[in-house]
This record gives sequence, C-alpha cells and structure tokens, in this order.
Amino acid sequence: MSTDVSPDIDLASEPVKQPETPKLIQILGPGLITGASDDDPSGIATYSQVGAQFGYGLGWILLFSWPLMCAIQEISARIGRVTGKGLAGAIKEHYAPSLLYTLIPLLLLANTINIGADLGAMGAALKLVVGGPQLVYVVLFGLVSVLLEIFARYSRYVSALKWLTLVLLAYVAVAFMVKVSWSEVGYDLIAPKITFDVAYLTSVVAVLGTTISPYLFFWQAEQEVEELKERDGARPLIRAPEQATREFRRIRVDTYVGMGLSNAVALFIVITTAATLHAHGVTDIQTSSQAAEALRPIAGQFVFLVFALGIVGTGLLTLPVLAGSAAYALGEALGWHVGLARTYDRAKGFYGIIAIATAVGAMLNFTPIDPVKALFWSAVINGVVATPVMAMMMHMASRRVSMGQFALPMPLRVGGWLATMVMALAMLGMFATFFV
Repeated sequence: MSTDVSPDIDLASEPVKQPETPKLIQILGPGLITGASDDDPSGIATYSQVGAQFGYGLGWILLFSWPLMCAIQEISARIGRVTGKGLAGAIKEHYAPSLLYTLIPLLLLANTINIGADLGAMGAALKLVVGGPQLVYVVLFGLVSVLLEIFARYSRYVSALKWLTLVLLAYVAVAFMVKVSWSEVGYDLIAPKITFDVAYLTSVVAVLGTTISPYLFFWQAEQEVEELKERDGARPLIRAPEQATREFRRIRVDTYVGMGLSNAVALFIVITTAATLHAHGVTDIQTSSQAAEALRPIAGQFVFLVFALGIVGTGLLTLPVLAGSAAYALGEALGWHVGLARTYDRAKGFYGIIAIATAVGAMLNFTPIDPVKALFWSAVINGVVATPVMAMMMHMASRRVSMGQFALPMPLRVGGWLATMVMALAMLGMFATFFV
C-alpha cells in the first residue's frame, strides 16, 4: 500500500499549522536531526581516531564533504516533499523492485550493526562515569528508545530530538577547554599535507563513509513525508506547486544548518583529540569510550565527563534514526503503512522492524563479535549501498516524469553528481585497501 498522504491516515497527533513567517527554530527539523544523528558514537570514534592518529591533518575532509552532504541531503528532502513518498517508495515506483530487494537488506544489516555499536558505546560511556553493569545499560538504552518511538506522540518526540541536538555543542565546548594551536588548525584546513599511504587514504574513506551514509538519505526524505502529515494544509508539491518556493527555502536552510552542525562538531572532535591525545603520543583509539577514557589523565576530569556524557546524548539521538530509516525503507519496499506519526495498531510491521533491529543490535553486545571489526564491515556495506542509491536518486530527481516541474536545478544536479562520484571513488578506494 502506498505511503502517500491521504485523509484517512490515523495520526498520533493533530496537524500543526505552519506559520506564514516561521522562526528559525520552527524551520529547523528533518535536516537538523539528520545532520546531528550523523555524529553518533560510532562517528565520534572515527573522528577521535583520525584526530589521535593524524593530528589536525585530516580536518580538511570535513570542510570538503560539507557541500556534498548538503547537496545530497537537500535532494533527499526534495524527493520526499515533492512526491509525498519516502525514498524507498519513490525508487520502487520508478525502478525495478529487485534493486530495492537487493539493497534494503544490506541497509538493514548495516544499520543493525551500527545500532549495536552505538548501544555498546553508550553503555561503556555510562559505565565510565557512574560505574555499574555495561550490558544492563545497553538493554535499558535500547528499550527506552523503542518505547519512545512506538508510544510517544510524534510531534513531541521530534521536538525532543530537535532539542537533543544541543548535546552536540558539548564537543564544541570541549575544544575550548584544552590547549589548541588554532593557527596550526587554520593552516592545516586550508593547506593540508595530503599523503597517499594506506593509513591516510583509509582514514579519508572512513570519514567520507561516516558523513555521507545511506540511512541519512532515507530518514530525511521520510521526515519530509511525516511533515506533510503533521502540518495543516501541507501537500506534496507535485499536487500543490504554489507551496514550492517557501518549502524549498525551508528545506535549504534546514539542511545547510543541519549538515553544518554535523561537520562542525566532527571537526571539533578531531581538534580536541589532536590537541590532547595526538600531542601526547596516544594514537591508537578504537572506540569513543576509549577516547573519553584516554582524555581523563591528559585533559582532566571535567573534559572527560563532558566527552563521555556526550556519547550517551548523541546515541539517544541516533538510535531512532538508524532503526527508523531501516523500517521506513523496508516498510515502503513491502508496501506497508509506515511512519512515526502513525499509531502502533496502524503500522505494526513498521514498528516491529524498529524493535527487532534495536533488539538484535543490543544482542550483538552479548556475543564475542568484535564491535570494531563489525563497524568496519558496516562501513563496507554502507559503501556498497550508498553509490547505487545516490545514482538512482540523482537520475530520478532530475527527471520531469518523477518530479514534474520540480526536477533538480543545475546547481543541485552538479553537486549531487559530484557527491555520487566522490562516494564511488571512496568505495573503490576502500576495496583497494583490502589488497594492500
């Protein structure tokens, strides 16, 4: 069954009228949450490892990837807002279903591994701060996340996620609590010393794979569909073209701010770990909790606490995005009712996928599986999924048969295809490292 907006949808909350001249906080939503969720505990581990190993030398990649992220995420949002369908639903309508049935199980697998790694990092971080049983924390975090997604009113839950993005500012604050050579930071950002050894190139690929991930595409497109259900008078732009100017402006501001926050926070994590861990010869960091623990003797107890509790906060923000994006994609591919704005009895399959993915992710922490190796394979899977999904997005969003009069303008086509090309090269580079 189509997930398009229809008058008989049973929503968990009443539609909200969009103000004529909304304030910035009212404009920010899907893009802000999507961008913030990119700085999950697994991402924090990647950025910490990059800072510890290479100092300030790889910060440039976060400046380079920001416009690429903005382009591809704005395109994702446009697809949802124009068509009234999520990304999986739009792809299913215009391409062979076999493509979805091949890619979505891989997305579900990668997201489940990420959920497990994030839950493990959250449990480890809380144990560092207050002590106690890490595995119990893992179960509790997973349970709380699932219950909130199923039973909380959508408007309140999304509002809570929006405010939870403020936890990321902790990582900006931490950078100003330690001794940083800002002149060196600036120089390495604009004139980096790029090398072509395996470790350096692998780290570049890791950062690109962390910042441009398939689950972000699916989530942001679907959140635009959810916004259609929540806002009084909102309709897919292909049916209500008079709303386009305002909506595209909102999407652009929301996306640019969200992706800017994401990459700025990642950059400050690199700066913090470079100024502390790298400067003191600590170069082997595998997890975000290891980074937090390593900071304690070097940067002090307060910096350690802020860094560790930030891991918990970012995890609470990211868990619903990881589980929800997988459920959206699989649900639309199978023709189910999907959406966090729906009540449980109207979307049992959708919520079932969220619960199963979170539960399996939590159970991974009870197995002998190495979370670092699991995350590596998750990155490989994401690399395999990202490029074909991005290529289909670009092809679909550039055609009038899919988007009507709202086919992508030339600047977005160039930015989107450039992002797709960069991710394809990153994927090839990742596979090339297997044989070195």
